[in-house]
Amino acid sequence: MFTTRPTLHGTFGMVSSTHWLASQSAMAVLEDGGNAHDAAVAAGFVLHVVEPHLNGPAGEVPIILAPADGPVRVLCGQGPAPAGASVAHYTSLGLELVPGTGPLAAAVPGAFDAWMLLLRDHGTKRLAEVLRYAVGYAEHGHPAVERIGETVETVRELFETEWTSSAEIYLPGGRSVAPGGRLRNRPLAATWRRLIAEAEAAAPGREAQIDAARRIWREGFIGEALADFAARPAMDTSGEPHAGTLTGDDLATFAATYEAPVTHDWNGWTVAKAGGWSQGPVFLQQLALLPEELPPYGSPEYLHLLIEGGKLAMADREAWYGDAAEVPLDALLGDGYNAARRSLIGERASYELRPGSPGGRRPRLSKRALAAATGRGGFDAPGISGRGAGEPTVAGGAPPAGVPEVDRRGATRGDTCHLDVVDRWGNLVSATPSGGWLQSNPVVPALGFPLGTRLQMAWLEEGLPNSLTPGRRPRTTLTPSLALRGGVPVMAFGTPGGDQQDQWQVHFFLAVALRGAVRGGLDLQGAIDAPNWHQDSFPSSFYPRAMLPGSVTVESRIGAGAIDELRRRGHRVTVGDAWSEGRLCAVARDPESGVLSAAANPRGMQGYAVGR
Repeated sequence: MFTTRPTLHGTFGMVSSTHWLASQSAMAVLEDGGNAHDAAVAAGFVLHVVEPHLNGPAGEVPIILAPADGPVRVLCGQGPAPAGASVAHYTSLGLELVPGTGPLAAAVPGAFDAWMLLLRDHGTKRLAEVLRYAVGYAEHGHPAVERIGETVETVRELFETEWTSSAEIYLPGGRSVAPGGRLRNRPLAATWRRLIAEAEAAAPGREAQIDAARRIWREGFIGEALADFAARPAMDTSGEPHAGTLTGDDLATFAATYEAPVTHDWNGWTVAKAGGWSQGPVFLQQLALLPEELPPYGSPEYLHLLIEGGKLAMADREAWYGDAAEVPLDALLGDGYNAARRSLIGERASYELRPGSPGGRRPRLSKRALAAATGRGGFDAPGISGRGAGEPTVAGGAPPAGVPEVDRRGATRGDTCHLDVVDRWGNLVSATPSGGWLQSNPVVPALGFPLGTRLQMAWLEEGLPNSLTPGRRPRTTLTPSLALRGGVPVMAFGTPGGDQQDQWQVHFFLAVALRGAVRGGLDLQGAIDAPNWHQDSFPSSFYPRAMLPGSVTVESRIGAGAIDELRRRGHRVTVGDAWSEGRLCAVARDPESGVLSAAANPRGMQGYAVGR
């Protein structure tokens, strides 16, 4: 079986991430005696520096961890809506949607506190030891990947006329960084150096210093700068400048939290995901919808089955997932419910948004989603992708046809990062950092990074599971994964890609589970390299919340025969580049032999796995 790279195997440690410098920094921590948790934190902060168009310190990160000496847990680094972020406030401004950029879209930042909690509770290294890699790259620079400069060019006018603090870092001398050019962020390096110095001065011990850093983020010079900047009006995708709702009190009262994962058993595997405040259970629903006997892997019948099952799962996400109401996950994952849902999958492609009624409950859709579901307008305008201010449908390359033109309001695409780590002691970590993109908000000049925009995922309607609600988390697309066999954690994996994450991950997981092994272990690289696809028959989570009924985008490597058959079945097929769908990372551990494995995505030319 052809693969772009080998699946790596070793016994010491393995890392896979969406950028080679993050992977290598995590490996350096392992080589220095750190564990997987230390390594993940170091890699996370490096990703803030080397992929600033994909994530930042004031963004979000859900983490799934499987400590060698404890149960699988979810660490939630998704901050809630600020106390002043009510539907009434936003609609009083004449808004129908939360803007895709600007201070109004900023949730309480969650990533920093989650990384600190992971380091304090499960790591062994001091704060300065894990941050030194990010500090070094920010101070001395790193060779920029192509998409950084390309992203800056899409918002050049905005930076030059409105977000001038961003231009100081990303348009030095009026020029964006060329591919491979050295990009520095000295204000960010100075922020981390000051944080470390103040934390070390506050307390002598490792854990006490980490807690001091958390207080500085919330209430010290960082928290003060974030709250001050959020109160300043800035241009956003509405076409008007608005001030945000984030305050010092919001920052001071937030803390990342641990919770139990949601799990589902399938064919000898158990998959663990974050709860219904994320889209993670969509993955589990797609597994629950599968029949006992599957069509041959990769066949047109197989593709059709997964596409249609994905539509049903995403329809349930739209009706039932969120943090503003109880999510009936037990019913949504129940055998009887999914048997009835499975019967809706026919030979032809469905163009409907069809949420179910778990436990007899009536589904609740937003007005915009309901309009699309009932054919009374909405999102099915030809050529409109609607991912202009959110995450892309296709990784890498140019934006898909129909993406709105970028203008001084700052409508542009963002994306996400991912990292997985496994160490010789058997600790596994999977994390999906995102938000706080360089194109999401103006850079806070005293800090070197912007606020995020995750509130754009919440609806400005009352009474929905995902209504904008003070103190509640906007439903996130970020969704790391962890798989177990016989109750033992064996694989951590994930991908960037917004709404597509739990489609691409299901395809990867089934490729691992159905296609056999390599060198006595899981064929991670073969599963990552396998042709991938996604569908868009549901409202996007990102401004302006578009929907494309019947749309399926496939890599050309799927093959002409499969493409023709999908079209015969009524799918609106767009054929993408041969290597365009998904940016998966994965690590694994064989519990019997202790052999570790890792693989990374070749698409986008920057993801790498390392290990020994």
